Amino acid sequence: MAISTFQRREVKFLLSREQFEGLLPIVHEHMNPDAYCVDGKEYGIYNLYYDTPDNFLIRTSIQKPYYKEKLRLRSYYSPAAPDASVFLEVKKKIGGIVTKRRVAMTRAEAEAYIETREKPYYERFIDQQVMKEMDIFLNNYDSIQPRQYISYQRAAFFGKDDPEFRLTFDRDITARREDLSLGMGNYGSKLLLPDQRIMEIKVPGSIPMWMSHAMSALDIHRISFSKYGTAFKNYVLEQIAAQRQEGRKTIYA
Repeated sequence: MAISTFQRREVKFLLSREQFEGLLPIVHEHMNPDAYCVDGKEYGIYNLYYDTPDNFLIRTSIQKPYYKEKLRLRSYYSPAAPDASVFLEVKKKIGGIVTKRRVAMTRAEAEAYIETREKPYYERFIDQQVMKEMDIFLNNYDSIQPRQYISYQRAAFFGKDDPEFRLTFDRDITARREDLSLGMGNYGSKLLLPDQRIMEIKVPGSIPMWMSHAMSALDIHRISFSKYGTAFKNYVLEQIAAQRQEGRKTIYA
């Protein structure tokens, strides 16, 4: 059964290929691949982020407020058919603690719900409660619409001794701001260099000592990184560059 809710800290790191290859044997010693890593392989994650027409949610997020929230639709297949199972998620960060609520539905049901507020039927009480939280979010941002597509390849692990300690490695992070549907293929611009990975530690408490020692030995340091935030900043810079270029054309016309 898919987890519907959780609360934890999430800490991110940017790894070179050398750091990743040095850390991976240590990770395998202390952790197991999660269920999505069939035969130890990576899997794809495909996301559609929702925002207001003026990008209020992401503009607020990159200012690093004490409280922020976002809504996204996630699939583990691309392209996702209308009847494919997807997850609608509300993710919030309050003072460094991340909470996530998510519920499964088909892509067609998710798109209809966001557009018309017509909800699928759920028997489980927890799913009904999550949908109430979705209603509150959408009522607060009634003009919300798809604004950003982001996908990546992920390798994920959980601790052998502590299953709540999770570790993910994301690469090939791809972003676009057109063709905003999970029914479209996976394409767009890249947010990282080919050999780089974003490592994310997801833990309800403290980081295990073995992990701290390994990161120290490999000179791995914490960074502030948001996939959606980075994609939006790149988009803004591209718009500024295009406007400047258009200004030059006007001057020399």
